[in-house]
Amino acid sequence: MLATTGWTSVYRPEGGVSPREAALASWAQARFGGRALPAADAPARTVARFFASLDGAQRARLAEAHPLVVGSLDGAPVTARYRANRIGLQRAARLEEAHRGDVSLAPADRATAARRAHRFESLAEPRRQILTFDPTGGGLVAEVFGDLDAARRVSVIVPGVDTDALTFERTERRLTAPVGMAESLYGAERATAPTSRTAVIAWAGYTAPTGVGMDAATGRMAVDGAARLRALADALPGRSSVALFCHSYGSVVCGVAADELPARVTDIAVAGSPGMRADTVGDLGTSARVWSMRDSGDWIADVPHLEFGGLGHGADPVAPGFGARVLSAAGAKSHTGYFEPGTASLDNFAKIGTGEFGSTVCATGDDTCRRGVSRADGS
Repeated sequence: MLATTGWTSVYRPEGGVSPREAALASWAQARFGGRALPAADAPARTVARFFASLDGAQRARLAEAHPLVVGSLDGAPVTARYRANRIGLQRAARLEEAHRGDVSLAPADRATAARRAHRFESLAEPRRQILTFDPTGGGLVAEVFGDLDAARRVSVIVPGVDTDALTFERTERRLTAPVGMAESLYGAERATAPTSRTAVIAWAGYTAPTGVGMDAATGRMAVDGAARLRALADALPGRSSVALFCHSYGSVVCGVAADELPARVTDIAVAGSPGMRADTVGDLGTSARVWSMRDSGDWIADVPHLEFGGLGHGADPVAPGFGARVLSAAGAKSHTGYFEPGTASLDNFAKIGTGEFGSTVCATGDDTCRRGVSRADGS
């Protein structure tokens, strides 16, 4: 069954076809209850109408038959996506276990297979709400904390370099990985506004650069990431407002995405940013509030904030001339500490995520970053 449904090896794909590509091909040819399935890239509203015509048992059967498609299908009910991704992760873990014992593979590949099997098994635990899963390459993953259907405000963590399925969560240095960041922010939001209906998404839904090399110095990978981020924001259920929390290279992704984000994205907050590929907030072309912060010991301050010949990411988002609302990051301790409990950075993030704008703490110690916003009007 694994072979016929596209669960080909990440190390030795049959005919060069990735698991995701094989799953999409199977989906395009399939029929369900005598009906054609909506295109995998159909508008979210079209997909939503199709799923609304199915009962619970039918949705479950479709998720089991096509987990790699349903699990990342914009417009599908989140419960169906969670179910599909749990199935997909379990199957992917079994495949990686098989690679782990395959003596024809190089030792390094067998070790990677063991790590991937462990990660996929962890992500497949029943308590987890996996919104996106694609095992191709390094892997794409997104996880939800809270009730996404009921949330009135949704926060999305957009991480930077060296992010993939293996680094999606960490035991050591937990708060430097998307899962740890999201858990920390969700806890802080609950403490800030206990009655507020919020959800947080740890989003490793784009292929990030590896290391601080040429890919990290250009916007090439941010372009694909931006398209995927826009699709995520468009397809979230209900009428929740959305705040993006963009760390390091993730702020490049957010900057590239900014001019085409839906109006529901009301806030973009960047931390440790190398630039947003813009000279000013106005150049971003967004109606969202733009917030920025940087710890005094963050090495990113030494990266030249310019763009020339495609290299570099433009002006410094914490510079006065950029025009962002500059927040305090006191206590963050360098480039990876912005989500540490007890820091001004996490506290400020939680206030943005819950709409408590009037109590944010500005980097300047005055009310400059808060001018013109309040909890009451949400403007």
